[in-house]
Amino acid sequence: MAQSNGGSLRFVTLASEIVSAYVSHNHVQSADLPGLLNEVHAAIRGICDAGQSQPIAKATAQEIRRSINPDFLISFEDGKPYKTLRRHLTLRGLTPEAYRAKWGLASDYPMTAQSYSEQRSQLARSLGLGQPRAAAAAAPENEPAPQPAGKRRARSKEAV
Repeated sequence: MAQSNGGSLRFVTLASEIVSAYVSHNHVQSADLPGLLNEVHAAIRGICDAGQSQPIAKATAQEIRRSINPDFLISFEDGKPYKTLRRHLTLRGLTPEAYRAKWGLASDYPMTAQSYSEQRSQLARSLGLGQPRAAAAAAPENEPAPQPAGKRRARSKEAV
């Protein structure tokens, strides 16, 4: 109980300091001060209580299996389907490793849908990526260098 009173007193002190700083630079009616103080105190208490009581939810094995489909992956952050999660996670300030740790996912949890990966792989193969260049493969190695053509004929005077 002593900690509750100490914590409550700390919240009241913090709220009064915030309100006094606000009132020193803004015009507030004297009748509105108690309401403003109560609102700030409730906001501070709500922030502190929410941070302590919310455990981070981990995904169950069934949820993990359901989130992986051949055509898309379902994000645990917002429940929407995505072909690739990397850009979505970057917008939310997460890395793939942090996302996996936050939701209790294995390190081999995919970040792209299987069909999307296959489509990109086929596109790369059709463009010839990952293959040696055709010109280097077509040039024979044992061909002798061409011989110079001996004497050159002089130009005729008419050509000048």
